[in-house]
Amino acid sequence: MTTLLIYGAYGYTGRLVTDRAVDELDADLVLAGRSPSKLEPLADEHDLPSRAFTLDHRRVVERHLDGVDAVLNCAGPFSRTADSLVDACVETGTDYLDITGEIEVFEALAARDAEAEEADIAVLPGVGFDVVPTDCLAAHLAEALPDATELSLGFQAFGSFSRGTVRTAVESIGEGGAIRRDGRVTAVSSVHETRRIDFGNGETLAVTIPWGDVATAYHSTGVPNVQVFTAVPERAVQALDATDRLAPLLDREWVQRTLSAVVDRTMVGPDADEREEGKALVWGEIGDGEETYEARLRTPETYTLTAMTAVEAARRTLAGETPTGYQTPSSAFGADFVTQFEGVEREDARPVGTTVSDD
Repeated sequence: MTTLLIYGAYGYTGRLVTDRAVDELDADLVLAGRSPSKLEPLADEHDLPSRAFTLDHRRVVERHLDGVDAVLNCAGPFSRTADSLVDACVETGTDYLDITGEIEVFEALAARDAEAEEADIAVLPGVGFDVVPTDCLAAHLAEALPDATELSLGFQAFGSFSRGTVRTAVESIGEGGAIRRDGRVTAVSSVHETRRIDFGNGETLAVTIPWGDVATAYHSTGVPNVQVFTAVPERAVQALDATDRLAPLLDREWVQRTLSAVVDRTMVGPDADEREEGKALVWGEIGDGEETYEARLRTPETYTLTAMTAVEAARRTLAGETPTGYQTPSSAFGADFVTQFEGVEREDARPVGTTVSDD
């Protein structure tokens, strides 16, 4: 039987992934993370083996991956964990997956494509809400307009956030935004562009954000110009604009420590009812200078979808269905991957301005 190691299993999202993996996967599961005191109760709850280890020493990590077929990394910020785990995966022949949404992580792992190919392993980051639905929608749009040069993606999420998600966001405060321009990830202001977008529930204000698809969509589609929007209230745009002016202060270590401490004290994450009732709307628009197409998705709540997609991506990887080398969700499993999950509905690509047929 194949073996999956879930690193960061006791975090908010890691627990959701673990619970689903226990129910869905026909594989041996090993729970892992840095803290024995947090890890052991979860392992006891599910009657699973556990391995407590940090990522500070490569040989230690390699030893813990010995005999493991795939790692699913749920421990963010992934800028601190991905490289160390991939280093070990290359040496041990272990496939690597994670749920990151961090642009720098995607770009760093994409640069290791040849190394992963030589090691005969798959490196597949972003198998959660960041970036499965947007990546699959981008690939779907690119199928409709293969020669496109411009791609815009966006989402409107309804629900609260976990401690890990907010902590990662805190680390990036003051760094500004990012888009892809002429094939290169380019730094821009936090409020690079605003527009009104109908995500599927009427038009709302949206602003560009440094979402993972700025990295991944280029690898998935080849479109050289990419930007990602999220729905925000007007006051949030004003706050984002202020972060650019305050960037030198916000980037200071003591400010980061203070904000992270506040997050740790106050953030928990959506409860079961919120996850059940929540939803997300995803939108995409693609153009080649002559035609413009758009498409939409409706998905379950973001953390619920993350558990679904991460576990299914792990299942396929353990079954040998994931190509070796660096992959995005759509390059590994196709544009329709996200549509297989319960609660996901897609409005297929069509020219902007046309309406959905009732047929």
